[in-house]
Amino acid sequence: MLDLMLPRLSGFHVVRTMREEKLDTPVLILSARGEEADKVQGFRLGADNYAVKPIGVLELLARVEAMLKRSSRAAAVTEQRHAFGDIGVDAVTRSVERNGKPLDVSPKEFDLLLYLLRRKGAVVSRDELLREVWGYKRSVPTRTVDAHIALLRGKLEANPADPRFLLTVRKAGYRLDTAAGHRPDSS
Repeated sequence: MLDLMLPRLSGFHVVRTMREEKLDTPVLILSARGEEADKVQGFRLGADNYAVKPIGVLELLARVEAMLKRSSRAAAVTEQRHAFGDIGVDAVTRSVERNGKPLDVSPKEFDLLLYLLRRKGAVVSRDELLREVWGYKRSVPTRTVDAHIALLRGKLEANPADPRFLLTVRKAGYRLDTAAGHRPDSS
């Protein structure tokens, strides 16, 4: 909720700045200014809703609830589609593309890729991958994670020997660098 009449700054300026900085936070302007021109300006700057004071508590709660529902649905759709470099991943259709062309990935390769994507660049250990992707209950000596990482690199990377996206973090595990330009210190 944002009031337009802030002590040092216009609420309109705050909304404009938020949207210029690509912040998707839902904004409800709550103001005593009820002129149509103010409402239109608020919406044009990126507000999601506009309520004029005084407003009943139940109406205000209903407006906030509606905004949060829309926001969470939008976030759910965003989490189902991922893109990095020239790679596109769709969790709903379980498909992967490179340069717009479909890649043939196995179901387990897809699960591995999606798990790494959802970890948002965090380092993930082999044990965690075995537990979360393969469903192992305890640590077992196997190279299946390494083998699947190598297969995915062969499909995702332009040069699998020098990967940009699917990185090994020595003595720690793997991470997916969707920014592809930042390299971990692997020494």
